[in-house]
Amino acid sequence: MFGLKTIAFGRVLALAISLAALAPRDVDAAETAAPSVAIHFTFDRPIDASMAPFFMAAKDGKFAAEHLNVSFNTVAGSPEALARVAKGDSELALVDINELIRFRDKDDAAPVKAVFVLFNRAPYAVVARKSRGIHLLPDLDGKTVGVADGDLSMRLWPALAQRNGINTQHVKFHKISAAVREPILSAGQVDAVAGFSYLSAVNLRDRGVPGDDLVVLRYADYGCEAYGFAVVANPGFAAAKPDAMKGFVRALIAGINTTVKEPARAAEEAASHIDDGDRELELERLRTVLVDNILTDEVRRNGLGGIDPARLERSIDQIAQDFKFRKKPAAGDIFDDRFLPPVEGRLIN
Repeated sequence: MFGLKTIAFGRVLALAISLAALAPRDVDAAETAAPSVAIHFTFDRPIDASMAPFFMAAKDGKFAAEHLNVSFNTVAGSPEALARVAKGDSELALVDINELIRFRDKDDAAPVKAVFVLFNRAPYAVVARKSRGIHLLPDLDGKTVGVADGDLSMRLWPALAQRNGINTQHVKFHKISAAVREPILSAGQVDAVAGFSYLSAVNLRDRGVPGDDLVVLRYADYGCEAYGFAVVANPGFAAAKPDAMKGFVRALIAGINTTVKEPARAAEEAASHIDDGDRELELERLRTVLVDNILTDEVRRNGLGGIDPARLERSIDQIAQDFKFRKKPAAGDIFDDRFLPPVEGRLIN
């Protein structure tokens, strides 16, 4: 009898050991069933604090939780970033949506679309010195404005001037290098400069220009309908990997929420990706971006990431006042909302 009990116990023990040995293999199988999807993500300009939501999503494991392996790189401008996405060298990129609108007008353009709008309001602005008699946009009459080569804000200047009754012949635009935009204004060589509100204005204060002598004339405050920076996707990747696309958007929304709640930590993380990054400078920049460009009234009503089709089409009409379209695109040619979560998953508390 004792021998039988020993044999039975031995068989039970052997079975338990076998099951225990199998358990890790089952877990491994489950893990390999959902391998990470590699995403090469391109920023269209040098790193600054406005990119903090992406870095926070990576740092806090939000991309990894969606089975995504996201790597970042930068290029010199939206046209180059769009070219990378069109070729498939990058699956996703952050670009100026207004440059995407022009890109899609090319005869051979790939059907690249935006899938998430980060900047609900474009950052275009004229930054001026009050001491030069400039307080409002019409005060630019008779003044000299420094404009860098390729400045996208100038593509919407004709519509903005017309809307505000400004004679474009009375404003002198002085072509400059982007590298000297802030120095020549601080030195008084021009009356104002065109640029991004969260870059030029913050940089000028950092250079010692008194804040009370600066005025930021944001295009959005004067009737410009344009959206700003948006995530665009390679069409082949978007079609083949819709779950990865949705996961990326969810992770980015989580990164934005964290950035809103912890701006100091987000600014520090962004600064860590910049050579000689200044945490305090980037924190000031981030706070400006959040207020002016990301957390707008429209976003608080309708949630992050989406667009109002009627507004997007009005912005395309404004672009058309300077840009001659072969075939003017509709909102559906530019923005794809299939990868956005429901509105309740995009609202900012």
